[in-house]
Amino acid sequence: MRVGVDLRLVLNKLIFANLTHRPVRTLLSVLAIAVEVTMILTLVGVSHGTLDSNAERARGVGADVVIRPPNSTVMSALSSAPMTDKMLPWLMQQEPHVVLATGTVIHSLTFPDSITGLDFAAFNKMNGGFTYIEGGDPVNDNDMSVDRYYAQQKHLHVGSTVNLIDHDWRISGVYEGGKLARIVVKISALQTIMATPGHVTVIYGKLDDPKLAQQVVDDLKTKLPGYPILTMEELTSMYNVNNVVGLKDFIDVVIGIAVIVGFIVVFMAMYTAVLERTREIGIIKAVGGSSGLVLSLLLRETVMLAVGGTVLGIALTYGTQWLMKHSVPASLVQETVYYWWPIAGVIAIVGALLGAIVPGIKAVKQDVTEALSYE
Repeated sequence: MRVGVDLRLVLNKLIFANLTHRPVRTLLSVLAIAVEVTMILTLVGVSHGTLDSNAERARGVGADVVIRPPNSTVMSALSSAPMTDKMLPWLMQQEPHVVLATGTVIHSLTFPDSITGLDFAAFNKMNGGFTYIEGGDPVNDNDMSVDRYYAQQKHLHVGSTVNLIDHDWRISGVYEGGKLARIVVKISALQTIMATPGHVTVIYGKLDDPKLAQQVVDDLKTKLPGYPILTMEELTSMYNVNNVVGLKDFIDVVIGIAVIVGFIVVFMAMYTAVLERTREIGIIKAVGGSSGLVLSLLLRETVMLAVGGTVLGIALTYGTQWLMKHSVPASLVQETVYYWWPIAGVIAIVGALLGAIVPGIKAVKQDVTEALSYE
């Protein structure tokens, strides 16, 4: 038993010595694997963070049911106003449990931004209104309010002027995020610009009892066939990676590229290591070391590189998170998706081990005599 323990200690010291003997190569290998892990975790974090942020803003509206235009989906971008605002009083008349209804108008800008037109009186009654850091709701038709993330990214303050959709807007207020949209104006002003007076893009309804939301939705679907009508809970549950067309496939592609990067880097590092240690491998075999022992040394070194790269990669994701938060807080939201840490680690380790297979086979097949005579 003691011999086995001593042997393991010797092997561990040998592995550590081999890694520190070429510090630059080891550091570059660890860094490359770290970049692989960071790529995966950053993409996953941005995907989840952006969708969760949208879900949070939807919940902030304070509505219980949502009516969207025909032929639209939750994830589709809206930039029109196809529904008449006469549906608002109709909704309250048809459904006695609807105590308040309001509509919004949406005009899409460069992704992911959009301008939302609001009836501020109804909106404020539905959820208490925005919490302003400075200023207040728009008063004039050329007034615009923005959340603090958009203001931070665009360096805006109350009184600033910004040109959007060929129109000069004056910033009337900067509010805390988490409610509906990042950019809001008076609904009448946006309807005029879009040439859609009397029409809205999305309708929100508030109930006297939120527990009746599904019952009200089911009833409305019979009265408004073809309209996507959802409870707020159902709407927010749809903000996930699987419901965004192509996003999951894109993540899979990035993960595949990351694995290839890790494979190539480890392959080159371990192949070079085998060539440099030809004589060492010959000595190990000459003193009775088996091919399995030689292969074990290489694979254990590879795992140490992958584990080190994974830890560093996880740490680097906090750097990308900080960078996005301070440079593009209104465009990209990255959150820490903890359950992806072990997944990214396994991907990195598997990719690294795949890269070590060919060098490992070469090491195992080396002839002892030739290896000892290698210069």
